[in-house]
Amino acid sequence: MLKATPESPRMFQSDFLDLFSRTHWSVVPIIFLPITSLMLWYSAVRVDAGWLLSLAIAVAGFIGWTLTEYWLHRLFFHWQPPGALGERMHFLVHGVHHEWPSDKYRLVMPPAVSISLYFIFLGIFYALFSLLNCTSYVWAWHAGFVVGYVFYDCVHYWLHHHTPKSAYWVKLKKNHMIHHFKDHDSRFCVSNMFWDKIFGTAGE
Repeated sequence: MLKATPESPRMFQSDFLDLFSRTHWSVVPIIFLPITSLMLWYSAVRVDAGWLLSLAIAVAGFIGWTLTEYWLHRLFFHWQPPGALGERMHFLVHGVHHEWPSDKYRLVMPPAVSISLYFIFLGIFYALFSLLNCTSYVWAWHAGFVVGYVFYDCVHYWLHHHTPKSAYWVKLKKNHMIHHFKDHDSRFCVSNMFWDKIFGTAGE
């Protein structure tokens, strides 16, 4: 059980809610990598899209996640509606991470949230692919999209709790730490630095 500690302070008065506000980073790949493997198999074999096409669509889905990651972080995670309720909502969604950036149990989304979002995004993609008359491709796309999310969460944890050695990962960690401790209004990418450069939020 992941209980409150000085490194992972209490968020809720309820012991039950507070317990489920913490998630070990490994839960994310344990839940979602088997699911994405099944989706890829379903696309390639059951839907008969073939492995090569399914993998190509999955790569596109992965890239789609990186763009989604950027805009979610920029527009939603850093959005604070007015009033006490808005302040509380912002804290629960993302402010808690900025308040306690070293809390290793609040770096990834709890399964109740991430699994709900899995089905919400699948529904959105299914509707969009239906409009394009290519619903058979949605499984490979969503598989790549979800792998992108897993990569993002694991990279996010690693940047906060490990010391990178290569030049690229050192730069990526520095980029994210500047977002945390110097400039909350730039550097919204976590798993990459590409979209910040494209949209002019890479900082100085």
